[in-house]
Amino acid sequence: MRVLITGARGMLGSDLSLIIVGEKKHQLVETDIAELPESSRLDITWKEKVNDFIAREKPEVVVNTAGYTDVDGCEKNVELAFSVNSEGVKNLALACLKSQTFLVHLSTDYIFDGRKGMPYCEDDLPNPLSIYGRSKLQGEVYLEQILDHYLLIRTQWLCGRRGKNFIETILNQVRDKKELRVVDDQWGSPTFTRDLSWAIKELIEKGAKGIYHVVNYGYCSWFQFAQKILELNGGQVDLTPIRSAEINRPAPRPPFSVLSTEKLKKNMGIVLPAWQDSLKEYLSKER
Repeated sequence: MRVLITGARGMLGSDLSLIIVGEKKHQLVETDIAELPESSRLDITWKEKVNDFIAREKPEVVVNTAGYTDVDGCEKNVELAFSVNSEGVKNLALACLKSQTFLVHLSTDYIFDGRKGMPYCEDDLPNPLSIYGRSKLQGEVYLEQILDHYLLIRTQWLCGRRGKNFIETILNQVRDKKELRVVDDQWGSPTFTRDLSWAIKELIEKGAKGIYHVVNYGYCSWFQFAQKILELNGGQVDLTPIRSAEINRPAPRPPFSVLSTEKLKKNMGIVLPAWQDSLKEYLSKER
């Protein structure tokens, strides 16, 4: 199978590329907006270039991991957020429709408002609180309007070795501070990009279609996540729980946006490791 990955130098894309390469039965085509030779670069906001690139490379599957994921930055750069997270998906969907290519797109828990009080299922109604969430939801809408067959994967709280993530933020702050203040009123599932990449590969190979929520098993608050990081890493610092309102960030966050993976388990037989186990593995390797 010939698989094209957009955003291939990002946190998720880089791990997914390694997973695909490891499967010798697949051919990998990598593209990103930078960090690659000019002939392999692609800005998904340019409709004509997207069409030309996919027509030239002739993939059987396109996996879109590209996106503008700076949640607070989206509040200040609304046009950019919708250009990448919405119009970019539209461009890919139209190109895939024209070339009869299967599109796999990554979305987010931020399309929900977090007020349900229990894990969100795939068919729950979205109600995004932020520009980031709204732009990602519009991308989902374009995907569903344009294509009859696609795979939409929602995930959250990504942690990987390439790029900024919560684990490294905590460890870096431990080196510089004696006290850390972490929000304790936002809940989700820390999801490790290696685990997610394996699940994406499995879903593609199993011929999955429609919407699936894919996250590591279990959930916690950001404060509990930080506690576990310090416990496993042996960091010595005073950790204080705070409310989200005390930070006063530009973008509102959903308080409880945990994603249910029952459909993933029932339909595909896929269960990702517990987030605590994957965190332990992450911390055991050199960074």
